Amino acid sequence: MISLPPALPTPLEAAAEMAALAKEIARHDLLYHQKDAPEISDADYDALRQRYKTLREAFPHLAPSEDPEKKVGAAPAAGFGKVTHSVPMLSLGNAFADEDVVDFVARIRRFLNLPDSAPIPMMAEPKIDGLSASLRYEHGKLVLAATRGDGAVGENITANVLTIKNVPHKLKGNAPDILEVRGEIYMNREDFFALNIQREKDEEQVFANPRNAAAGSVRQLDPSITAQRPLSFFAYALGEVSSNGIASQQDLRKHLNDWGFALNEPSKLCQTTQEIIAYYNDIGAKRHTMPFDIDGVVYKVDDFALQARLGFVSRAPRWAIAHKFAAEKAQTKLNKIIIQVGRTGALTPVAELEPVNVGGVMVSRATLHNEDEIARKDVREGDTVILQRAGDVIPQIVEVVLSERPKTSKPFVFPDHCPECGSLAVREDGMAVRRCTGGLICPAQAVERLCHFVSRDAFNIEGLGERRVRELMEDGLIKSPADIFALARHRDALAVREGWGEKSAQKLLDAIEARRTIPLDKLIYGLGIRQVGEATAKLLARHYPTLPALRTAMIAAQDETSEAWQHLTGIDQIGPLVARDIVAFFAEEHNLTALADLEKTLSIQPYVVQEVESPLSGKTVVFTGTLTHMGRSEAKAKAESLGAKVAGSVSQKTDYLIAGADAGSKAAKATALGVKVLNEAEWETLVQGL
Repeated sequence: MISLPPALPTPLEAAAEMAALAKEIARHDLLYHQKDAPEISDADYDALRQRYKTLREAFPHLAPSEDPEKKVGAAPAAGFGKVTHSVPMLSLGNAFADEDVVDFVARIRRFLNLPDSAPIPMMAEPKIDGLSASLRYEHGKLVLAATRGDGAVGENITANVLTIKNVPHKLKGNAPDILEVRGEIYMNREDFFALNIQREKDEEQVFANPRNAAAGSVRQLDPSITAQRPLSFFAYALGEVSSNGIASQQDLRKHLNDWGFALNEPSKLCQTTQEIIAYYNDIGAKRHTMPFDIDGVVYKVDDFALQARLGFVSRAPRWAIAHKFAAEKAQTKLNKIIIQVGRTGALTPVAELEPVNVGGVMVSRATLHNEDEIARKDVREGDTVILQRAGDVIPQIVEVVLSERPKTSKPFVFPDHCPECGSLAVREDGMAVRRCTGGLICPAQAVERLCHFVSRDAFNIEGLGERRVRELMEDGLIKSPADIFALARHRDALAVREGWGEKSAQKLLDAIEARRTIPLDKLIYGLGIRQVGEATAKLLARHYPTLPALRTAMIAAQDETSEAWQHLTGIDQIGPLVARDIVAFFAEEHNLTALADLEKTLSIQPYVVQEVESPLSGKTVVFTGTLTHMGRSEAKAKAESLGAKVAGSVSQKTDYLIAGADAGSKAAKATALGVKVLNEAEWETLVQGL
């Protein structure tokens, strides 16, 4: 039996653990989605995600800048053309226990403000373990196929998909003029084994599992190689559609089949939570007899009208969830515990393991989170350990096999100095993380900060990865973000570097030049302010649309009695803890200097809110009290879709206060300030007319 911590960590401990988890998840996203070379099993990865999600729900204001909940997959790999999805390809949230499924249904009822007895029919389908793809048909003909990529941009794999035998090149029957069909490219288990046998004979590296085999086959630059691989495709969703009279998931499945697509069967329309769980148990019992690998089942709200109301949150729809199967345990040896230093100075212990197969994937590393986790489990170098990545258990190392412990074993001593720069590493009261005090003199922190600055969701400078950033810093060519935009002065020096050359140097300089014009929210995110992820960066850019406006306001907000502080903390989803980290960034002179240097070399575009033809566009709205017809979350989402800014507190800048039952002090303050107060019926009348 695995022992779990009795309670949630303190906020300071949670912040440290979330930062460590975010970095680990990002690394595995890159290995899985772009390189097709995962180091851990799907269940292992899901455990990381689940623990992160648990902490994020408890401490949403502590989400790190690299927030996994805001990301999908990884950026497209080089070698394929890029395809921008007209409708984003998002991923699914996960459930690992029956209780998670019950909570999922309850959340839907709360969002829609439905009574507990209200039926919510769900379509249940097997979750195929393959490579997500989107197929675009125009006038019934397949014209484009793309991978999911990072959800917004994928890889053009049209030539390869055309070789998959059960993918229709031309649709049957009547289909919309524009139709994007989404589904999974996979390989049957028998075909996978036969392929690996042949690869062994040919002295080629074998694939770890059918998913890797499918992904590796689809990503061949030579379509003739893909054509030799036994791939198949299941369809289960739509992207862009020019006309859509389909009312439900059940109806969609029928249309997909009529158009010529294979479906992931067996599926079932379930009326109750009990039926859903019974289906899950039935599929779980049959999974090993099915011809293809599945790693769980997917539940989708059947009614498309309800799906539209529920919408999306971050990287996943509110109306669907994946119920994952449990993973296997594995035993291996822990060879060494190494310490990694992140861009905020956090020292994170990582276990280097004797490679072991866990659920079909070779695992060689495991995060140990912090020194308390090491002490709690008494994990030591040389130990034989048991791994498990399932349920909501975050520790990859479940337990130590004490009977196998070497007699010379010694407890691991966590360093009190940074392994990178030698600076003192301190642990503040109430925190689980130990942090290097070296700041900008610590090379690890400097490298990590610059890597974050050029990362995909910030400045997105291709060709400037961690290795190159580290090399350029070691040679003194870059020290700060602005130095990156001065690299053209060192063109000749770059061209003669080992492994570079004229073309690669020019390619990098071109990529840098292309990023001199940057939206404000991308710049804010790239600064790496603690607790400021993509969503918070957009919020800040929306409320302070230019860099001078943001800087002036944040300097003024250092006084927590000021109007600037009240405005900052009044922004919905920005609480005092997040606000203090933002203000602290602008209180540091070297950060202001770095910003001033960037202003001289960049064209920073003011944040532009997408124009919505609505009387609410640009208005600030606050909700208070209990809404009886529309859930609070749905009401906020509706307001934002109409161009409004949703704030958490009432101020002179508030345009509307929507007051439900038991409105309390916010209603009194709004009245005192002369803010227009609408009751729920007036609010509904307003938005329904827009």
